[in-house]
Amino acid sequence: MNVSLRQIRYFIATAEFGQVSLAAVELSISQSAITAAIKELEGTLGVPLFSRNARGMILTEAGRLFLAHSYEIMAKVDEATRLDVLPSVVEGTLNVAATYTVMGYFLPFHIGRMQRLFPNLALNLFELGREDIEKGILSGRFDIGVLLTSNVTNPSIATETLLRSERRLWVAAEHPLLSRTSVSLRDIAHEPYIMLTVDEAEDSALKYWQPVPERPQVRLRTSSVEAVRSLVGNGQGVTILSDMVHRPWSLEGRRIYTITPSDPVSSMNVGLALPADGVVTPQIEALRNYFRQFYRLSDPVRMQRPL
Repeated sequence: MNVSLRQIRYFIATAEFGQVSLAAVELSISQSAITAAIKELEGTLGVPLFSRNARGMILTEAGRLFLAHSYEIMAKVDEATRLDVLPSVVEGTLNVAATYTVMGYFLPFHIGRMQRLFPNLALNLFELGREDIEKGILSGRFDIGVLLTSNVTNPSIATETLLRSERRLWVAAEHPLLSRTSVSLRDIAHEPYIMLTVDEAEDSALKYWQPVPERPQVRLRTSSVEAVRSLVGNGQGVTILSDMVHRPWSLEGRRIYTITPSDPVSSMNVGLALPADGVVTPQIEALRNYFRQFYRLSDPVRMQRPL
């Protein structure tokens, strides 16, 4: 069985965009190249990965299963290309606290990789809210925090941002806003809104809504990202969330599209938190250098205190 990374990349793009034409634009290649690659892939696997209709390319059951495997394959390839040499002699224990979103959508991949790179370093993980993490860092309960740095306001905490994840509008397939060339926050204010509350998401949302007179018409507030995903996918409302937590399908297999709003919407920033005047131990330095190398921060932003 010969399956190429090119075929997998084309398959993932088509699955995420739901249309060959959009995937071709994203990848800057011809539609025929994508169509041929998917046809070859289906021939190799012996099963149809998509059903074709007027709405575009809809994943079959086999397609959804292969998409999950495809994400794993590309993650491993990405990991292999980032294998910078880090000293593995560091040992001891590191108490790492993370918020819900970070623990669910950012850390798992990195934890597995760090355990392979630092086999003698024991990572103790804790999931808490930002304020509790800040208190734990300052009291010495935690060595380091991994959280949404854009939410940190305590001047005693220094942060270093690793990843800026853009926030976009999530809508269901065939939603009327998909046909517009531009979608503003005022346009979104006329839609039923599903508000995520975990990790201060509602507070963050209200900040970027401040410049406009309208406010989102909140139909439901929930701490569950999966609930938001399902409700949006089933056409019960829209939401604005980050690319880091976006998935193109709900648990029921409903397609979820994203739109970049025309109004400024702040990104969700993920990074590290330490006491501003604390001692950086070899264990902390190992974790910090790992993330700097992974995110190609050759000249990383220095740990900064909130203004």
